Amino acid sequence: MKTIMNLAIAASLGSVAIAQPHRHGHHAHHQKRDNSPLEQREVVTTYIPATVTQYMLGDQQVTPEEAQAGLDKGLYVVDGVFIEKVTSSSSSTPTPTPSTTSTPEPTTSSTSEPKTTQSTSYPVSSGAKGIDADFPDGEIDCTTFPSDYGALALDYLNLGGWSGLQYTPSYSLVDLAISFIETGVSKPAGQKGFYSYACPAGYVKSQWPSSQGSTGQSIGGLYCNDKGKLELTRGDVTKKLCEKGIQGITIKNKMSSGTSVCRTDYPGTENMVIPIDATAGSTSVLANVASDNYYVWQGKATTLQYYVNKKGVNAEKGCRWVCDEDPKGCGNWAPVNIGVGESSDGITYLSIFPNSAVSTAVLDFNIDISGDNSIECYYHVGEGFAGSSQGCTTGIPSGGSVTITFSD
Repeated sequence: MKTIMNLAIAASLGSVAIAQPHRHGHHAHHQKRDNSPLEQREVVTTYIPATVTQYMLGDQQVTPEEAQAGLDKGLYVVDGVFIEKVTSSSSSTPTPTPSTTSTPEPTTSSTSEPKTTQSTSYPVSSGAKGIDADFPDGEIDCTTFPSDYGALALDYLNLGGWSGLQYTPSYSLVDLAISFIETGVSKPAGQKGFYSYACPAGYVKSQWPSSQGSTGQSIGGLYCNDKGKLELTRGDVTKKLCEKGIQGITIKNKMSSGTSVCRTDYPGTENMVIPIDATAGSTSVLANVASDNYYVWQGKATTLQYYVNKKGVNAEKGCRWVCDEDPKGCGNWAPVNIGVGESSDGITYLSIFPNSAVSTAVLDFNIDISGDNSIECYYHVGEGFAGSSQGCTTGIPSGGSVTITFSD
């Protein structure tokens, strides 16, 4: 099977922004998870295709039609990469964000109808421990969501607060590759496997195993062991569940209506469920990571990817794979993606680009990036993206800051 890479070219920077796929957010290695057409993957798929606009097979560019034909026949898989600086537009050394496989072991993606509280801030739980407390390794039951330690419960997904569930009944701690992964679609009852979670705005998950799926799936979260207790998966690195991302990027919604921005649960199921509820007049922190020091997929650095929904689509409705509000225009089919990651030279690369790999939806409000960005980068209704229909990428120097403004 051949691998196709999606590239979003930032000509004005003289670099390639590799757009990462749904899962996540990172130097995405997004591959087709099954051989069924995209429409049939709405409910059953855990793997999401990369979202970019230029397709490379090895060092050769292929047309979107050729790429899609190969994907539909199961001949190719998508290596969706998110944002990373490279020396030329023909060769890339991106910040990887891998995830997926063409035919993963039994996996199903949850599309359950949620019920959640609408909140702009999604505050850390009121538990006595807090986000800075060490997690008690191996002491808490798998049926207890660890909100006391800063994890953000996503009740609307009906997964017991978890952002994603990957059951691995045959997993052993010595396994570097996991051959059987079943994605949970309802509240867990203590099944053995990995339980992924969200963190508050501006924070990112800090627990994931070194093991990955045998076909390239990313895996994230705490581990529910055979005793029914939750274990840290990076306890040798940190005993905390959430870590603060790199500061300097905020979203300001100047519209009279709200919207939502949804990050992929990566590493993990890579569904776009980590919420920012950008209510009217609100300001929110957009998490960013140093790609070389965050999740590594098959030896590659990774970045973060966000999905931007239309006006009026709040986080509860839009931060999920399938969005009943507008099935072909939000959730996995949201019209615009944002990708972000800090490279080894200390520069953060920030991209906005169309989710054209799977969606034909059109965003109904403007996005402008202002502040310490190196070049102009925006999306304007009726005009499109700055510089290219494929999107735009700008750089932010170390210690710099920018505001991403949503406006009518």
